[in-house]
Amino acid sequence: MTTARRKRKQYADHAASLTACLGLAAYAGLIFILAAGPPTSRAAATERIVVDWHTGLAIGGYDPVAFFTDGKPLAGSAEFELRYGGAVWRFANVGNRAAFAASPDVYMPQYGGYDPVGVAHGVAVAGNPDVWFIAGEKLFLFYDGARRDKFTADPDRVIGSAERKWSEVRQSLTP
Repeated sequence: MTTARRKRKQYADHAASLTACLGLAAYAGLIFILAAGPPTSRAAATERIVVDWHTGLAIGGYDPVAFFTDGKPLAGSAEFELRYGGAVWRFANVGNRAAFAASPDVYMPQYGGYDPVGVAHGVAVAGNPDVWFIAGEKLFLFYDGARRDKFTADPDRVIGSAERKWSEVRQSLTP
């Protein structure tokens, strides 16, 4: 084999192995994307506060103070935002924003907005701000109505279990 032919063969062998490596990398990337699942607008369940992945809003942009003052969920406004705990919180008015800024722990949903029934079982399940309950002057968000019903049947038992599990669940969440 001539020197020129040997060089061409080395180049061809190198190009073939490089193509194979790139193909494997692309295949691995595709597997990773498919394993991650489809994108979703649901709240992130890997954060210490439930935050919408696309907007960065806590509790779906609802005003956390309104649950207490108005007795219902009210959509907050981009005009009255506050960044706290790695999330953007929205409020219906300047007074609610000021109340939250002064005492966020009073108004924030318990367990960062995770369903207390899930937390009691050691699992982080994002709560839905449309399914809520106030017990002991604390706001709780639930995944669905059935979980809220389970909670309201015996809040002290669920809260006790959730309190015991919360530190473990919290450690599994991204800071």
